[in-house]
Amino acid sequence: MADEKPKEGVKTENNDHINLKVAGQDGSVVQFKIKRHTPLSKLMKAYCERQVSLTWQP
Repeated sequence: MADEKPKEGVKTENNDHINLKVAGQDGSVVQFKIKRHTPLSKLMKAYCERQVSLTWQP
């Protein structure tokens, strides 16, 4: 496992941010840019709030 090389298209730079794409069960995709030390619970809360706001638009 230590000899594994990064996959093509994956950046291995030491950046402070992570770009994520979260795919929902309905096929929707939401993109987030978070810091490396951000707790997963904060990402999950933001995702849920965004899904609710998309559902309740007048």
